[in-house]
Amino acid sequence: MTPMVQELNFPQLQIPLTINSISPILPSSPIPPSYGDTLYLSNLDDMIGSRVFTPTMYFYRSNGKMDVMTTINVLKESLASVLVPYYPFSGRLRETKEGKLEVFFGPKQGVLLVEACSEMTILNLGDLTVPNPAWKNLVYTFPNEEQYKVIDMPLLIAQVTRFSCGGFSLGLRVCHCLCDGVGAMQFLSAWASTARLNKLTVNPKPCWDRETLIPNDPPLIQYPHIEFKRIDDASSFTRRLCLVKPVQKCYRVTRDFQAHLKTLVGPNISCTTFDAMAAHVWRSWVKALINVSPLDYELRLTFSVNCRSRLTNPPLKSGFYGNAVSVACATSNVSGIVNGSISDTICLVRNARLSVSEAYLRSTIDYIQVNRPTKLEFGGKLTITQWTRFSMYESADFGWGKPIYAGPIDLTPTPQVCVFLPQDDSDGAMLVCICLPEDASHRFTDTFCLLN
Repeated sequence: MTPMVQELNFPQLQIPLTINSISPILPSSPIPPSYGDTLYLSNLDDMIGSRVFTPTMYFYRSNGKMDVMTTINVLKESLASVLVPYYPFSGRLRETKEGKLEVFFGPKQGVLLVEACSEMTILNLGDLTVPNPAWKNLVYTFPNEEQYKVIDMPLLIAQVTRFSCGGFSLGLRVCHCLCDGVGAMQFLSAWASTARLNKLTVNPKPCWDRETLIPNDPPLIQYPHIEFKRIDDASSFTRRLCLVKPVQKCYRVTRDFQAHLKTLVGPNISCTTFDAMAAHVWRSWVKALINVSPLDYELRLTFSVNCRSRLTNPPLKSGFYGNAVSVACATSNVSGIVNGSISDTICLVRNARLSVSEAYLRSTIDYIQVNRPTKLEFGGKLTITQWTRFSMYESADFGWGKPIYAGPIDLTPTPQVCVFLPQDDSDGAMLVCICLPEDASHRFTDTFCLLN
């Protein structure tokens, strides 16, 4: 009988490959902006956590019908077509005098498509169920590229790697400043549909409309926004996480385990699967990092909340693909997590999620306008990212079927992050991937696998 929580291991391997070409892809027909034009980015697009590229990986087996050159040509032509309605991706980011980012348009821009090949086969890669740091060279980075560089970079970088068996991978890096997860899936779906149907297909029609999220004048900050606050680290907690090389751990969690966790909050409170799973991960994470002191040290759990349905004044238009998320933040001290009940922790997460309103999002926009944080704060913080609601497999069918894996590559550069991932099956299981110091990983596994 399969356990309700099963640790999944990824194979240790190296993937030698050869890069054959690096090509700019420009929109296939004229686009609205002229050289020198700019586009406004909202403060949600421009917050410090969005100034990154999000790498994702898609693997496809050979379907025996298309050779690699046909595949690459289909990807190039469909990408050029979809860049016409999604023309902001063909621009670049630059910083204004006030330190704010904007999209600008100039000559010789466009997105980047890299063609590569490997003598390995898809089968040689082993288990393609969980993210694997060994896939890093299947997503293109520039030689000596600075970490977190987004200014004057192509805003979409795609690498197509052909394997000797006829299968291939598509490695994407998308600039988070242009879109959140929902927006990225909207763009990917349009690109895939255009390739699959051999004609430009965008549904819904993309909408820029970032001016809907302009700050108030004067700014109106109605909440303390502890998600952004710097916490002086008087504990060994965060310092220990930063000093050791983390290891990535992944777990398959069955629907039954998720459902049982939800019952632990009690009969009179309704919670979501995310509330229960996030609380369980948070408690297991804190308990795994033993010798945390002092017990009154403040901890934070942060996660993004999609605010599209919460915005009514004015509402976002259909097809909006920009960042429309607010960062929710649950807080407790070490003692509250370690010695409290799972029900208490679930309620903390639930209350943080429910506290995100339109007023809270607008206050976030104004807070960034006034304070504009310039660095990520990690003091006592775990961040959980939920990808289970994204139609990652369905959105990535370019005409040769759904990918056999769709998701992130490597969590180790961000050791205080946990990701919930969907699985391409119908049994409701999810993948939970997290990074920990190696000496804490076994304790985390022992605690996480228990229903308490």
